[in-house]
Amino acid sequence: MSTATSQPRSASTPARSSQHGDKPGAQPSTQPGAKPGNKESAARARSRWASPALVWGTIIVSFFVLLALLAPVFTLITGNDPYQEHRELLGPSSVPTGFGGGISAQHWFGVTPLRGVDVFSIVSYGAQVSLGIGLASTVISTILGLAIGLLAGYFPGVVDALLSRTMDVFFGFPFLIFAIALSAVVPSSFPRPLLLILVLGFFGWPGTARLMRAQTLTLRERDYTTAALVMGASPWHILRYEILPGLLPLLIVRTTLAIPGRIGSEAALSFLGVGINPPTPSWGRAISDAVNWALVDPMYLIFPGMALFLVTFGFNLLGDGLSDALDPRKGEKA
Repeated sequence: MSTATSQPRSASTPARSSQHGDKPGAQPSTQPGAKPGNKESAARARSRWASPALVWGTIIVSFFVLLALLAPVFTLITGNDPYQEHRELLGPSSVPTGFGGGISAQHWFGVTPLRGVDVFSIVSYGAQVSLGIGLASTVISTILGLAIGLLAGYFPGVVDALLSRTMDVFFGFPFLIFAIALSAVVPSSFPRPLLLILVLGFFGWPGTARLMRAQTLTLRERDYTTAALVMGASPWHILRYEILPGLLPLLIVRTTLAIPGRIGSEAALSFLGVGINPPTPSWGRAISDAVNWALVDPMYLIFPGMALFLVTFGFNLLGDGLSDALDPRKGEKA
């Protein structure tokens, strides 16, 4: 009896010990196994927000924003502004004397031919004009595009057809010809920067509207949107609280990528002589004036042209970086 009873006990003892011994081995496969997965997903998210495109785009854009904001400070430091002439720095042929078009400790980018205006002042104050017009016109076009895209995507039928055809008309409209004609009609007393903001903003919304419409058509079929509709939510409530939050990541990326286009359009209009009027500094007009002196004073063309290139390049990098960082599918593909 004692032998019979002792065998089951001895058999059960290893079983219990094996059970207790299995728990430490089972824990790494369950709970601790989930933590590395969370750490990996968090690491992927951090890597997306620390991508080279996003970092360098932020640095370049921040540099030009600071350059525009600190332009009056640089004027106090150097004693130069974009309206002051230094004809004593010009040679007999109205070309700046010295290295690099008159580069010195007082004139960091040299001076312009013919008038001797400080080029760094033109670049810094021109950043105020270009960034101001680009940002303000993008805000206008973004608001119009978002509102029209939401309405066209949520209300199919007559509303969608009417707004979509309006988008097609604006897409095919000759913007450049209209801007040139408008500059000849509008009185010169009307502020030219405000005119450019209104024109660029009014004609820049169709691309945003078409993108918002397509995304709204997708979001209005989601389960949470249908549930809100069944519960009696109004269209305004659904648009504001159910659909709009899903549009924000795409809208942020679209807005960032649209800014360099507006800056380039302002520079192009100023280059053609229908943008910012002199003597207000503008990168486009500075490039237009520098073309005639490119062979004898190339630095006058290089500095404004490089500023225009870098700011558009920086915004494009920033938009691409935000697109990667805000796309949740990046983490799923990893």
